Amino acid sequence: MKRRLALISLALFPALALSEPAKEAEKPSALAAAKAPKVRLKTNKGDIVIALNAEKAPITVANFLSYVNKKHYNGTVFHRVISGFMIQGGGFALEGKNLVEKESGKGIKNEGQNGLSNERGTIAMARTSDPNSATAQFFINVNDNAMLNYPSNGGYAVFGKVVEGMDVVDKIKAVPTGTATLTMRHPLTHEKIEAPSQDVPTENVVITAATAE
Repeated sequence: MKRRLALISLALFPALALSEPAKEAEKPSALAAAKAPKVRLKTNKGDIVIALNAEKAPITVANFLSYVNKKHYNGTVFHRVISGFMIQGGGFALEGKNLVEKESGKGIKNEGQNGLSNERGTIAMARTSDPNSATAQFFINVNDNAMLNYPSNGGYAVFGKVVEGMDVVDKIKAVPTGTATLTMRHPLTHEKIEAPSQDVPTENVVITAATAE
């Protein structure tokens, strides 16, 4: 079964004004930035605050916030970590000592053509090779990953950026990893399937709570 995310076998802004003078043109962007919705991910490594770009990625932001509001992310882990690439989470939670994929909704329309790039510190949706398959899983880029931008496989939709806690992201990217058996859900039948997975942290990096601010 294909793992969510990306590209390597498997498992994220500004507006221009048309008026003059230049100082006036800056005001809408500053106002938009001030009103940008934010989400705080509390983890056992520290807090990460993400500013969401609802202007460029309205579908993706609405989808992400729906999972936040349902508390879907509470208790999930970063289950795939590749130093120099990204950290991925939002899909698996601990059941005993096992990592089990949580139920999620239908895939959303891919907004990979929104002009946002997979640069260090940005958050984007994880998915299968089907561009419109993203549900709850996301990843945070720890490097500039231009190969994930449109038109590569439709692009991986960036929908926000880390504005606090990039040091926490760097702590997570540095955790030791190995191969582990994960309990995944079949994309069509949703039945549980056990499969070996690479790049799984050997210590659990847990999102204890995700809250909108």
